Amino acid sequence: MSSHTFVLNGEKVTVDVEPGVRLLWVLRDVLGVTGPKYGCGINVCKACTSHLNGKAVNPCSVPVEKISEDDEITTIEGLADTVDADLHPMQEAWIEHDVAQCGYCQPGQIMAAVALVRKVRREGRAISEADLDGIRNICRCGTYTRIREAIRSGEQNM
Repeated sequence: MSSHTFVLNGEKVTVDVEPGVRLLWVLRDVLGVTGPKYGCGINVCKACTSHLNGKAVNPCSVPVEKISEDDEITTIEGLADTVDADLHPMQEAWIEHDVAQCGYCQPGQIMAAVALVRKVRREGRAISEADLDGIRNICRCGTYTRIREAIRSGEQNM
């Protein structure tokens, strides 16, 4: 076992796990943070999308030893805290547009959407259709039209 320290949703945490354990299992099984969903485990479905230092990552593909003490992991559980509100504007947009059906992929979808809005803002532009096409998170229920509408609405309120 080795010790790994990082910031999770604004709080410094330390875990003792075997080398090679993926961050998703550390979050879910060791720390009890279940917002990032296990879908495929091979960085394809993106149900586990979270933020690492503000950028979208898939913790199922990140060995915990690649995370440093200063790295900040944000999951859906900590997203609203980034704007000091009960819900993040993107979460509010999801509700407004009635996006969720089964809901399984939605935390990852929302985290990918927030990262995209932040990225295009840093670039000084708005989200384009090509940007929306670039989101590769899988929704098994097929609510892609509502997801796109919610992202555009959430972008306006972020």
